[in-house]
Amino acid sequence: MSNDRYSMSFTTGSLFHRESVELAALYLDLGDWNSVRDKVVAENLLQTRTLNTLKRVCREVISRLRTLSPGELDFFVEGSHQEQAYLLWLAVCRRYRFIADFAVEVLRERYITLKSDLTHEDFDSFFNRKSEWHLELDEITPATRGKLRQVLFKMLREADLLTANNMIHAAMLSPRLLDLIHQGSHRDVLHFPAFETDLKGMKR
Repeated sequence: MSNDRYSMSFTTGSLFHRESVELAALYLDLGDWNSVRDKVVAENLLQTRTLNTLKRVCREVISRLRTLSPGELDFFVEGSHQEQAYLLWLAVCRRYRFIADFAVEVLRERYITLKSDLTHEDFDSFFNRKSEWHLELDEITPATRGKLRQVLFKMLREADLLTANNMIHAAMLSPRLLDLIHQGSHRDVLHFPAFETDLKGMKR
């Protein structure tokens, strides 16, 4: 059993692209995440129907954006829509080790072994395999497990890493984004479906 428990609280929403750009820009202006949260809640900047939803979404988005470096946040706010989506996927992987492990061990592995699709069975098999080492996964109900799978696949589609019919779409990281990612952990690029030779080519 692993002592490092998986956090599985990613059933709220998906990539939160629009909300993330808004909160990141606000952070660059205010320089403090608590101030960002207070302003978002006070003014309902995310325009949610209820205060509870507002607080939950705000907390989730901030927890992901906090994983990005100052340089990545600057780039995120001014980058293209696709570059922003890739950075949000990276932030999700940093925030949730379950998703990071899935990205490396299933998504990327299938891509580099020329298996072009990603199925629900791939997720279920991965989940079952990890539950042997992470007893916290045994506590998850079938309904919640289905929701986790649904949200994860939705995130992959929003990041343009998976097509509507569940075909894996290779990541096309721009040289600037690749340089930025390499300034952190070199393992971060493994969260994307791409051959290492392709990534080196992109960097040039």
